[in-house]
Amino acid sequence: VCSEEVSVENRLRRCLSVPLITKWSGITLYHLDDLPFGTKCMHLPHVFTQASFRKTVEGNLSVRDCVPAPDALLPLPASITDSGEIPSVINLCSEGTYTVDPRSVLPFRGGETEGRKRIVHYLWNTDAIQSYKETRNGLVGADYSSKFSPWLSHGNISSRWIYHQIKQYEEERVENISTYWLIFELLWRDYFRFVALQNGTALFHSGGVQGRHVQWKTNTALQRAWISGATGFPFVDANMRELASTGFMSNRGRQNVASFLTKDLMLDWRIGAEWFESQLIDHDPCSNYGNWNYAAGIGNDPRQDRHFNVIKQAKTYDHDGKFVYTWIKELRGMDPAHVHTPFQAPQSALIDASVSLGETYPYPVIHQLNGGRINISKYTHRGKSEPFQGPKWMKRGEIPNTQAGHKGRSQADQKSGRKARSTSKRVQGTWNTNAS
Repeated sequence: VCSEEVSVENRLRRCLSVPLITKWSGITLYHLDDLPFGTKCMHLPHVFTQASFRKTVEGNLSVRDCVPAPDALLPLPASITDSGEIPSVINLCSEGTYTVDPRSVLPFRGGETEGRKRIVHYLWNTDAIQSYKETRNGLVGADYSSKFSPWLSHGNISSRWIYHQIKQYEEERVENISTYWLIFELLWRDYFRFVALQNGTALFHSGGVQGRHVQWKTNTALQRAWISGATGFPFVDANMRELASTGFMSNRGRQNVASFLTKDLMLDWRIGAEWFESQLIDHDPCSNYGNWNYAAGIGNDPRQDRHFNVIKQAKTYDHDGKFVYTWIKELRGMDPAHVHTPFQAPQSALIDASVSLGETYPYPVIHQLNGGRINISKYTHRGKSEPFQGPKWMKRGEIPNTQAGHKGRSQADQKSGRKARSTSKRVQGTWNTNAS
């Protein structure tokens, strides 16, 4: 639905001697033709939450069945005597071969067969889906999250097929808040595609879908530090190095590096979106640019001031430093108490770890976070915070019935929901790849 991709389709259509017919098909969980939001989703709600888009589709629509594969394909026309060969991945790579980084969360391999193997592994072989909600904010390892997004973004598998696999799993094994949460993330993926359809090229403008005027800074040195993973903030740097080395970054990492770029460095969000587009193996223009709009406060987030404190986040989600140790070898000698804040560490700790700030590892590129509200030299994170486990209705274990006709929350929860959301101080949200 995005302009560049549609332009490619149109150019191809003009070059072909036969009609090129494109259909919406199974690209989304809920079919475009089933939505009640008008032509090109012109009346799509501007907020995803339970009271708007999500409640509408979960309460009134059903997910269509998958279209079965044909038993056999028709033969090629007799006029085609040489159909050629399908090139291998190695032939398509500009540099010939590619070596998988051993630190990668998965040795991702493309294609429908590999995508289905991953789903079978995550659901049926390991039952990892049963704890998805509790583990999805992990940083190290193969099964802290589903990792379905690369195959989804390339069209190897569909959201709809995954949905029906989960429903089968719920019938045969377990239905819990985690199985629902994975469907919930697939719905977020739908939403960003519909947002792109509704807003057209506004999704790519400086002010995003809101059309806000933001005075983004221009600073090439800061931009390079962010891209290369040399900001002096280990949690940010580790995530950026993982991206450059593997083409993948966790959900938690994407939220933090995006917030850091836009809310701390105050650089144009499009720098980040374009860098992600060039690096991610699971890049999807709707999800990527929709999420960057969201992170920059110019998209479909009702809270424009949402900010991730990268120090607090690091000590919450990587409290033992395992993730930073994996990607920043310069800091492997630091103890967990100081690995996320080497700029606060006593000189003796730096010497013991063979760390020399400004030489072996950079000084922080900025000294204040969140527009000057947080001074990093004085900031103290008191204890380990509990990782975010979703909004209150999720914490209570309420599983909405996703069949048409169900209205989602209880009446009491509907009455208290608005107040709970407006008074919550907790950073919420997710980078909706899905499913990362």
